[in-house]
Amino acid sequence: MTDGPYKLPEGWRWVRLGEVCRINPRRPRLQLEATEPTAFVPMAAVDDERGEIVSSEVRPFEQVRQGYTYFEEGDVLFAKITPCMENGKSAIAKNLLNGFGFGSTEFHVLRPSDSVFSEWIWLFVRRKDFRKAAKAAFRGGVGQQRVPAEFLKEALIPLPPLSEQRRIVAKVEALMARVREARRLRAEARKDAERLIQAALAEVFPRPGQDLPIGWRWVKLGEVATNERHSIDPRRFADEEFLLYSIPAYDKGMTPERVYGKEVGSNKLLVKAGQCLFSKLNPRIPRIWVVETSDSRRQIASTEFMVLTPSTKSIDLSYLATALASEVFLDQVRTDVTGATGSRQRLKPDRVLGALIPLPPLEEQRRIVAYLDKIQRQVTALKHVQAETEAELRRLEQAILDKAFRGEL
Repeated sequence: MTDGPYKLPEGWRWVRLGEVCRINPRRPRLQLEATEPTAFVPMAAVDDERGEIVSSEVRPFEQVRQGYTYFEEGDVLFAKITPCMENGKSAIAKNLLNGFGFGSTEFHVLRPSDSVFSEWIWLFVRRKDFRKAAKAAFRGGVGQQRVPAEFLKEALIPLPPLSEQRRIVAKVEALMARVREARRLRAEARKDAERLIQAALAEVFPRPGQDLPIGWRWVKLGEVATNERHSIDPRRFADEEFLLYSIPAYDKGMTPERVYGKEVGSNKLLVKAGQCLFSKLNPRIPRIWVVETSDSRRQIASTEFMVLTPSTKSIDLSYLATALASEVFLDQVRTDVTGATGSRQRLKPDRVLGALIPLPPLEEQRRIVAYLDKIQRQVTALKHVQAETEAELRRLEQAILDKAFRGEL
């Protein structure tokens, strides 16, 4: 029997992951039509907070059959490259077309044997201590460091009987459901903070048809900004590092992700400092992102954004962003959308560019921005408290996992 770092409950034993999982198993021969729809999972499709595949793609078989990682239903995907691994990008492959799929070459695949559940493996690799040990085993140069397969094969994992695994997984899921509920309440508090901003915007911006103060005028967005669409296929630059502005990154805190070209699954838009990103997706939730970073890395954005560049010196970039966030503007563009109801609705770019915004003199624009910045600082303080709550929730999650694998749940 293999000795481990701590004593296990009776009936449990220490095993190596390579004993209970096949690490990166060989791909079988697949006889499929070139056009057969096939599941594809880029790295960005894995949510590091929830450990789930949230936005997989469907591609023709001929586009993914070579050069990507193969996996099957129930396999555990584990990011091997920095910083994705440290961030917790891991997931169980579920509900795959034809029972298999392809994904980023930066995934390790763990295929559980009959002695272990996928959920048990997945919960184990999501532990902070495991990821810390994986980081210590990194190989490769700076920015290209990866977890070697040998580390996974040799890593020790506690293994209780299947019945005990099932019981503990169910207990962990029940506890994590409470954590998710706490996160939901935190998200509601965040919405309340955003409503404070909207109230301030409503105070500042007149509505179309209302009389404007002296020196103000109504303009169409397209008169003062252009929608830039310079695209790039990051896959052509597999080992180049990019800054990616994506919808998930915005929702997690408006910090662009560091990604390599090989991790990005489709064309993206080139962006640069001095531009404003305006999300077309889900018009009920405005997402406006001012690109301020001048970086040696190329900066790219999801095609779900419009990339707006001021085309005249008569408008301040920060004022443009605040005008786009106002209900005065959003009410105009939400009336004409594409797609089904709900979160998959999209705004029409022509409609966005044709919507009206009030344009005061530059000095007044800057005064408005300064006033709203003061309100924003209050909102930021509220969000800081929420961030501290999130840190506590993350510590609670890890405490739950630690107890689970010590047999204390």
